[in-house]
Amino acid sequence: MRAFETATNFFHACETLQGWEGCKDYVATGATFSAQCEPLVDIHLVEDYCEWMAGLGKGPLAGCEYELHSSSYDENNRTALFFATFKGKHASDGGPVAPTQQQTTTDYVYALTMDSTGKVAKMCKIWNAPWALKELGWA
Repeated sequence: MRAFETATNFFHACETLQGWEGCKDYVATGATFSAQCEPLVDIHLVEDYCEWMAGLGKGPLAGCEYELHSSSYDENNRTALFFATFKGKHASDGGPVAPTQQQTTTDYVYALTMDSTGKVAKMCKIWNAPWALKELGWA
């Protein structure tokens, strides 16, 4: 279960906005990232996603938080899933427009595929970005 513990540590490090510095020990070299949502289409490495998340949470959505609802690990496929809700308010500078003072409550899932050494090798974020962007007044 070491891989699930590593995946859990990665999830919390990323969601507490530690950036790459706080996440890198849990991630394999060159780990890939994917998401089928507009804000993240140009991000292809887990390292870059960690930095994007930290920038968002320390910039336009400063003070954001998350609530983890469920997590699981599939030993056969070496895949960890984390279902959570992100809450943030655009009250700080940054983002695509001036602060809107609007907030989002948006659900998401991380699917983390672990390598044979127990580190994150692939990450897929499942997220309804248009919902969140509309709530923030960014779309």
